[in-house]
Amino acid sequence: MCSKRLSNGLRGAFTLIELIVVITVIVILTGLVLSTAGYARKKGARARAETEIAAMSAACESYKADNGVYPRGNGDLGNTSQPYDTDKLETNTDPQGGNPANFINSTRYLYRQLSGDSDGDPTTSSTGDTKSYFAFKPNMLNPSPPGPNTYIKDPFGYAYGYSTLENANPGDSRGNNPTFDLWSTCGENQKKAGETFQQYQQRWIKNW
Repeated sequence: MCSKRLSNGLRGAFTLIELIVVITVIVILTGLVLSTAGYARKKGARARAETEIAAMSAACESYKADNGVYPRGNGDLGNTSQPYDTDKLETNTDPQGGNPANFINSTRYLYRQLSGDSDGDPTTSSTGDTKSYFAFKPNMLNPSPPGPNTYIKDPFGYAYGYSTLENANPGDSRGNNPTFDLWSTCGENQKKAGETFQQYQQRWIKNW
């Protein structure tokens, strides 16, 4: 009788191998779900970057129509020295053009010109404020919450690249467009081991 109850108990329980198989399946499924979710987020961020770059490019054209020039200048208020920050940013030079840490001064200036916010602080108003060409959403700006020294960030959390080097120096291979270069490195800050800078650039969202 005891032997029969023991046999029935064993048949009703999971064996160690069965538990391992179940746990393995769960781990694999979890990995697939997380991978799919990560891919969807990145795809959504790329689509948003494309939209934002197109919209800011249109705003730059409107700025040019009113002012006769594209936004060119320095990120620090009161700094009028040349060459400007936007003219110095070398889009096609490694690592300068591929590391968003180098973009902040240029995109800080771009924010002030397109928003009309002369002091670079969206929480204040100034008599020096000018015409707004672009209505920036809070999630496009850094710092967050808003404050001084605001610059434009991409959907990946890095600064957008903005350069007028080719505009200031026609034919210079360190830039691309004769108007301006505007780009996102899509969440990366350097090229991968073994690849060229041009291969790295192919993963960017850019206006050239």
